[in-house]
Amino acid sequence: MSFDLSGKTALVTGASSGLGRRFAVVLARAGAKVAVAARRVDRLESLVDEIKGFDGRAIAIQLDVTDPDSVRHALDVAETELGALSVMVNNAGMVRRGEAHEMALADWDAVIETNLRGAWMMAQETARHMMRLERGGSIVNIASILGIQGRPWVPAYSASKGGLISLTRALAVEWAPHDIRVNAIAPGYIETDINREFLASEAGQQLKAQIPQGRTGVPEDLDGPLLLLASDLSGFMTGTTITVDGGHTAQL
Repeated sequence: MSFDLSGKTALVTGASSGLGRRFAVVLARAGAKVAVAARRVDRLESLVDEIKGFDGRAIAIQLDVTDPDSVRHALDVAETELGALSVMVNNAGMVRRGEAHEMALADWDAVIETNLRGAWMMAQETARHMMRLERGGSIVNIASILGIQGRPWVPAYSASKGGLISLTRALAVEWAPHDIRVNAIAPGYIETDINREFLASEAGQQLKAQIPQGRTGVPEDLDGPLLLLASDLSGFMTGTTITVDGGHTAQL
């Protein structure tokens, strides 16, 4: 057995940038046919071209995870164009920062709707496809260590990721008889274009000093956990959350 995903079809949400884009490339290089999905299809075209550049197979799908019709359409297109879905990576997410006592209800709702409700709808529709075809598969939810530890200024994000970790366990237990595995990855502070400037700041350096390994992560640090959970090598793993954080939460 290996990380070889040849013959499998995967769908990655929030694939237009950052970690989602990386996840799609990693799965494609392992042999999977990949449906890359996000709200802005134009940002996905270069990703599709990149995957085709190393003889991979990929298609771009417009997807709004907060819209039930969009979710159903995305899964239908992925299955029709690439075949029965084997892997779904629930990566789409957002954050709104602010003091908890000042946060607007609209900001709270937007984060919960995308990060938790959207992930739930994607998992539910994926499971329906897998059950209908009686093939099973792997759902990988992208959580965060902020769903495990408390941090100020991100109450909605923390609540959504903590909820996603709990949802991972609940779905894993319920769907195990259908051979559908549901696991999560909880990244720590991973450097991307979005946070690179902050991590280089004084505040970011103070945060870095709290990490036992003495560094923040890079997207490549998530390749192994993703391939493990997507492949048959994790066939007896379900309901698990893998933290990838340089030992940050081990201090709790």
